[in-house]
Order: sequence, then structure tokens, then C-alpha cells
Amino acid sequence: MGSREVIDLEGVRVTVAGLGVSGIPAAKVLHARGAHVTVVNDGDDARAREQAAELEALGVTVRLGDGATLPDGTELVVTAPGWKPDKPLFTAARAAGVEIWGDVELAWRLRGPDAAPWLAITGTNGKTTTTQMLASILKAAGLRTAAVGNIGVSVLDAVLGDEQYDVLAVELSSYQLHWAPSLRAHSAAVLNLAPDHLDWHGSMEAYAADKGRIYEGNRVACVYNVADKATEDLVREADVEEGCRAIGFTLGTPGPSQLGVVEGILVDRAFVEDRHKNAQELAEVSDVNPPAPHNIANALAAAALARAFGVPARAVRDGLRNFTPDAHRIAHVADVDSVAYVDDSKATNTHAAEASLAAYESIVWIAGGLAKGATFDELVSKSAKRLRGVVLIGQDRALIREALARHAPEVPVVDLDRTDTGAMLAAVREAQALAVAGDTVLLAPACASMDMFANYNKRGEAFAEAVREIGS
Repeated sequence: MGSREVIDLEGVRVTVAGLGVSGIPAAKVLHARGAHVTVVNDGDDARAREQAAELEALGVTVRLGDGATLPDGTELVVTAPGWKPDKPLFTAARAAGVEIWGDVELAWRLRGPDAAPWLAITGTNGKTTTTQMLASILKAAGLRTAAVGNIGVSVLDAVLGDEQYDVLAVELSSYQLHWAPSLRAHSAAVLNLAPDHLDWHGSMEAYAADKGRIYEGNRVACVYNVADKATEDLVREADVEEGCRAIGFTLGTPGPSQLGVVEGILVDRAFVEDRHKNAQELAEVSDVNPPAPHNIANALAAAALARAFGVPARAVRDGLRNFTPDAHRIAHVADVDSVAYVDDSKATNTHAAEASLAAYESIVWIAGGLAKGATFDELVSKSAKRLRGVVLIGQDRALIREALARHAPEVPVVDLDRTDTGAMLAAVREAQALAVAGDTVLLAPACASMDMFANYNKRGEAFAEAVREIGS
């Protein structure tokens, strides 16, 4: 990868905001490059003290229980992505003219001139699956790659590690993009835009603008979702390199400069000669696992980025065939009495739940949890015709119940007035009672899990356990 030393950190006084999965590696990298590092952290619990001791042993200063005050003499702030932009520490840094970088920005600044290019992916939903699909396609083409960023390997580790890559598939959250002003990808995709994390960004406009940063300076392709005009608007607003193209993906028949679906075939009318007349067959819909509509869209976005990098059509097909999605993403758990039970616990917001509900014809829906400020009228009205019944769990289930009363009053609803973890078995039993042969019992909560479970993984595991119990 050649020389990586792009910025000189020797003697620079750097404040790292936050311990955790990005703060600790950032502190170590900065310290190893000769910076004087002070880590500040809001929390002061046993875990934080353990992490602090590890860093202090290296010679890093750690200040626990005070993440608000900017240490004297700070010349650069490197923040964990989750820290909100309006924190007093950042206000003080901006007032002092001190730059604020995230770990992605730090990684970008430390990569050398001949480092592996980045194919970058963001969006409200589908980021991880699309990034993993892309990495699978790139590997099928014989390229050295990894899925990094908001998943798996940190970008810092990928850029600074000993492993040599030809190209990186990089998942980026809106938080990471907010703190990465100089990032310039080879090509990038915004998969979709729906209200999420608005408490962090302050408004939908600010959230969209941060997502749109992924297109800045793209060299080859800005990939957008034809069905989501907001993503195309972000491409139009982006300042890209001369010759960079807007490439759409659609579940319909593609026009020139688009990828889409024709009679069960994924086709490319963007990266072919004479795209006004020709199309290249890439894969069959049946090569996508699972072949739900939103997952086919993910596959098309991944294919577009791979094709932008020059990957042959055969590798797209082979990469999609080789791909297995992570757990709790529209995962078929079991069939019990001719009813399918599907775990999409990862559907933690309304946009993800809508995509999940659209994949099945007749559904008993298990939903509820922490709404995070979401409203459910649009989700329920769009999905009402597919619902045989609904079982509601969790703290904010009343919001969904009220939306059902407005838009699907004829659908039977079971409201489980309990938030203990045993509620999941009760929910699955209630769903079983509502379902008939051919139905799908779908856990797509449209809410976060932390009112009842440690995370969405634990919620999905509880669902799968309950399904096994009723089927035994």
C-alpha cells in the first residue's frame, strides 16, 4: 500500500471524545504517531475505568466523568461518532477554531496516496447487508477486500493494518459522515432516506445533508434509489469529480444509466457499451438471499458499486449466490403447522418494517418496543391489506395500536400489557392463534428493543426460542 503517513501528528495535542469501539483504537493510533492524547469520557463506571487503565498504561491521559470541558491546549478533537454535535465540548472546540474529526476522517487522513479506494454505502436501512453483498461480489472477482466501517473491522484497522487490499466496501452511518468532511470515495450509494436519528441531527434536512456527504468528490459513480427521489436530489447537490455519473437502481425495468429487474433477471444498463440499446444480464432474482423486494434493491445497489469498480457480470452473480445475510434480518426460523415464522428483529424503525411487511402476502405481525419518536400511520396504512392480525409488545405499543385503529380497524389486535422478556413467548403463542396455514408470523417491530431486551439480537433470539418451543 506504500506510504500512508499523510498527516504529521508528532507533538500535536489531541483530545479524543469517548471511549468505546472507536475511541480506544483512535487513541492508540494517535499515541503511536507521537500525539499527546487526552481521552475524555462522560461515564465513570467499572468498564470505563478498565478501559482507562489500559490506555494510561500506554501513556495516554484519560479523564472520566467529564466529557464537556475541552482540555487546555487542544489542537485537534477526534470523536466517537455517536457524540451529538451540540455537546459543549464541540461548541468550545469550534469557538477555539479547533477541527473535529471522527474515526473515519482520521482513517481517511492517514491513508497513503496509493491506498485502496473506498466504495461507500449509507442509507437509513440496508447498509450492512448491501456492504456485505458488495464485499462478496468483489471477492468473487478475485479482489482483496473487506466489509469495514460501521460493521466488522474498523476503518482505522483496515487502513493501518498489515493486510493489503485492492478495494474496501465501507458502511458509513450518518454520524460517521457528519464527522468526515474530507472523505472522497471512488463511488458511493445512498440506499434510501427515511426519518431516523432526528434527535441527534436536529432535523430531517440535517440528517439528509449528512447522508449526502458520501457523494462529495466521488470519482466514478453516485448510486441512488430511483424509488426514493430524495437520494437522487442528494446526487444533484453533490460536488463530484468531472465525469462522475449518476447511476440509478430500480425494482422495475431500468432506463439507460440504471440497474433494474426484467422478468426475474437483474440487469445492467449503466456499465455497458451503448447503454441506450444494450443491457447486461447480471444474476437472477433467485440468486438473492432472501429474494424480498428490499433485498433485491440492496443487491442492485451492491452490483452498481461493483460494476463501477469494473467487476465482471459473472462475479456479481457468484458473489450474490455466495452471500448469507446476518442473523435477525428477515431470517426464516421455522414452519409450524404450515405457518412460516420470520425473524426481522433488525427492523428497528418504520422504514425497515415497511420493507419487511412488503415481502409477504398474509401476515400476523409482532410489533412494538421503543418508538424513538416515530409515528406509525404511514406504515400501517401501506401495510393494512397484508395483515391478518397484530400482536403488540413493548413500551410504546399504544402508538401502533392507535394507528391500527385509524387505518386498519378490521384487523384483530392483541395488546400484551407486559414488558418482561417472557412476553415474547406469549406474543408468539398469540400470533399462532391468529395465523392460518399459508400465513407468515413476522417479527418486524418497527421499534428499538431496549425497553425489554439488551439489543435487537437478543429480541430475535427470544423470538426464535419461542418458535422452537411452540413447534416442539
